[in-house]
Amino acid sequence: MSPAEIWTSFYTIIRKDVVRILRIWPQTFLPSIVTSILYFLVFGAFLGSRIGAFDGVPFINFVVPGLVMLGVVTNAFSNVATVMFSSKFMARNIDEILVSPTPPIVLVAGFVTSGVVRGVLVGISVLVVALFFAEISFHSVPVILLFLVLTSIALALAGLINGVYAKSFDGISIVPTFVLAPLIYLGGVFYSVDVLPAFWQQVTHFNPLFYVIDGFRYGFLGISDVSVGISLAVLLAVNLVFAGIAWYFIRTGLGLRQ
Repeated sequence: MSPAEIWTSFYTIIRKDVVRILRIWPQTFLPSIVTSILYFLVFGAFLGSRIGAFDGVPFINFVVPGLVMLGVVTNAFSNVATVMFSSKFMARNIDEILVSPTPPIVLVAGFVTSGVVRGVLVGISVLVVALFFAEISFHSVPVILLFLVLTSIALALAGLINGVYAKSFDGISIVPTFVLAPLIYLGGVFYSVDVLPAFWQQVTHFNPLFYVIDGFRYGFLGISDVSVGISLAVLLAVNLVFAGIAWYFIRTGLGLRQ
């Protein structure tokens, strides 16, 4: 395929899903916004003053990065997982996509980019909501943007992998409910790892989403439990592993061809 044809394929995949995301915005954006408002009310207005501060930072300010990342993680993942599942069992157009001359890496990039768009837009929406509840500071905008985009890519890739093997709607709801939710809530959204007993601190360091939240929080507050370089390295490694798996699945059609 020529570069122009590759771009057309890539753009078509993205445009189709982005139009869908914007058309059904009450389903794609509103739930995360409403949930974040409830969190900010409970942990900001009601409990924040009682809990106090972490590392000299008001509690509501401390939890903002984690709540933003919560929306990014869940939306980037669920968007791609749902689109892939629908392509296999509802629209049934995955076979046409696979037999097209578009290179597998372009197909992966197209699906993933749509998930990144939704994840980033939801993250920005939650951050805008946070402005009404907390005094937001920006220690390093490049770090914030880097973690925002790389995290969206990683979870979109994970969603693609999940969508490939999902055989029912239950198959694309199990991971967000029983894997992602525990990992992100136990990754330091509402607390610093330093407050945990030594054993649980060690356990937390095996949680990849801990590094995501910790690095993202550094971008806002300039504080972190581990070096931001380590957090970035973990995130890049996760991206590389997931990208390799997703590319292999699309190239071979494993779990896709009915």
